[in-house]
Amino acid sequence: MSVTTSEKAQEFARLEARLPDLWRSIEAGTHVHTSVVVPSLSFPQSELRKISGAPFYEERLLFSLIRLRDPRARVLYITSQPIHPHIIDYYLQLLAGVPASHARARLGLFCVYDGSTRPLTQKILERPRLIERIRSWVGDPQRAYLTCFASTVLERDLAVALSIPLNGVDPRHLWMGTKSGSRKIFAEAGIDCARGYEDVRSVDQVLDGLGALAQARPGLRRAVIKLDEGFAGAGNALFTYPEAGRDSTEPDRAALGAALERLEWSTTGETWSAFSKKLSKMGGVVEEFVEATEVHSPSVQLRVNPLGEPMVISTHDQVLGGSTRQVYSGCTFPANAEYRQLIQEQAMSIATVLARRGVVSRFGIDFLVLREPSEDWRAVAIEINLRMGGTTAPFLALQFLTGGEVDARGEFLSRRGERKHYYATDTLESPSYRGLLPEDLIDILTGHDLNFRPSTETGVLFHMIGALSEHGKVGVTCVGNSVEEARELFTRTSQILDRESCTESRGASSERPQFGGDDVAPME
Repeated sequence: MSVTTSEKAQEFARLEARLPDLWRSIEAGTHVHTSVVVPSLSFPQSELRKISGAPFYEERLLFSLIRLRDPRARVLYITSQPIHPHIIDYYLQLLAGVPASHARARLGLFCVYDGSTRPLTQKILERPRLIERIRSWVGDPQRAYLTCFASTVLERDLAVALSIPLNGVDPRHLWMGTKSGSRKIFAEAGIDCARGYEDVRSVDQVLDGLGALAQARPGLRRAVIKLDEGFAGAGNALFTYPEAGRDSTEPDRAALGAALERLEWSTTGETWSAFSKKLSKMGGVVEEFVEATEVHSPSVQLRVNPLGEPMVISTHDQVLGGSTRQVYSGCTFPANAEYRQLIQEQAMSIATVLARRGVVSRFGIDFLVLREPSEDWRAVAIEINLRMGGTTAPFLALQFLTGGEVDARGEFLSRRGERKHYYATDTLESPSYRGLLPEDLIDILTGHDLNFRPSTETGVLFHMIGALSEHGKVGVTCVGNSVEEARELFTRTSQILDRESCTESRGASSERPQFGGDDVAPME
């Protein structure tokens, strides 16, 4: 007998009610517990196709193996395609103080052997025998929970199928993480955001918004049109107002319409015709393009734990690339000290609203910080990413490697009390890297001493290693005792990969890895 959506929602709520007690027992270290990790990219497939090597982003959450540092923890990690055993060994040998064999015995690896672009969670739900094997491996469902990159109705349905709670946002709250929903939450929290209009679904509404912005901001040069469910900046379009009528109190609607055909896209291959169809389906916002003499793009990573307690996890300065400098390429940690406290305070105000509304999740909030000469920094909230994000993996990597924590100033202290910084990207790439196997990368990093060194608590950790051979792309987190040292590690790493991959026998020409937007990343 099929289960209705209403019945699934009721069962999901019943399972979620178990999370607080489970969380307390995990914190107290009194019971064996199991985390089922499903790193599904449950996003609109049209947007994911814009990202090179998107299927291998499932490997980013391998840093969640940090949980195996707790001898009572078990982890089941599920992927679309098998993970190379060398990659698993690479992570397990970095678990300080835990024998790799002991950690390996508490780790389960399942895959669905399905390389299609559909979300991993959907693939699992289509395989009832696999679900039964997962349930068997988990054992006692009272001591297990589901961890996902993002939460949708698919993840809700999987939690119900496995009879375990989801340590993530309830899908009924997902509207708060859209571009339109973010603006409403910012207003409720009393936090400034860019002037604009939400819930836009038609060309007429886009033109209405552009016209109203021009009237409210005489001389406004640019605006941004964003899809509500755009991913990593790939769903953004940059609009430039026509010169004629820019200072007019009543902008020429026909001229605005013509200018829509000249939009600048964050990624290649997009058209206004295709974009407007997606806009009508998922909705979006029209906002002013915020400009000032000095502008930076930091983010704050937070969580509301199962007890309903909001907390700041980390701050980052985002590295943005793409033709419009709106696509997430990487980050530096921590954010600039000049405005770190400002964005942490504003982020906590927003997190408090989300917690009050019942959100339980890791999430990130993107800001712009700007100032004019002789003025103080001010912050403008841009969007809430109600899921794990690009800054989640590198911060987990730092915890994975050092076992440290963030202090009250937002700086990371290792167990030795040393302050740590990193420079991270998912997009260290070059055509010459294609064909490198995981074994090749491990040979290269071992031969050139690029491994993380416990003696200094500095070095490089790679992720998305599986994407190298097909896409010439890999992620790195370069940990140093200063931002400058972390940058130098990245430069040395990319130079070594260039040199090792561009040999005469490989027949490839040397090409610098693409790490767009370095010039816009603020450094202390």
